[in-house]
Amino acid sequence: MNIQLIGVGTPEYGQMKQLRLEVLLRPIGVPESYINPEREAKEHLVAAFGQEEMIGCCVLTPQPEKRLQLRQMAVHKRWQGKGVGAAILAFCEAWATQQGFTEIYMHARDVVIPFYEKSGYGIRGEQFFEVGIPHHVMIKAI
Repeated sequence: MNIQLIGVGTPEYGQMKQLRLEVLLRPIGVPESYINPEREAKEHLVAAFGQEEMIGCCVLTPQPEKRLQLRQMAVHKRWQGKGVGAAILAFCEAWATQQGFTEIYMHARDVVIPFYEKSGYGIRGEQFFEVGIPHHVMIKAI
């Protein structure tokens, strides 16, 4: 598996959009217009490749006070449960530390809370709804 940063406007970005649509957005009825390439051009896009296909991805959004928001984590269905998500998280944490960030947080769908807890993330605050489904803020100091 190869994990790297990619850019908006590249063929890899097209693959990333399709993966996010397939895994995250279409199953809950969210349209493609939810993905904003102009916003994402200012963010850090992480992609994991197995052989020649993208198998996982996420978006890292810098926030004030050396915080980093992890968004839109997606792992291809064939690759779920095989360590891809954990490898992406490890890559993000190492990269964030090198860049001087001190905390990573996300709005985690409730169904994936156990995955993030295994990697040391903790729940902060009460449940809320985003795109119509339950979420919690999860945080990890790095």
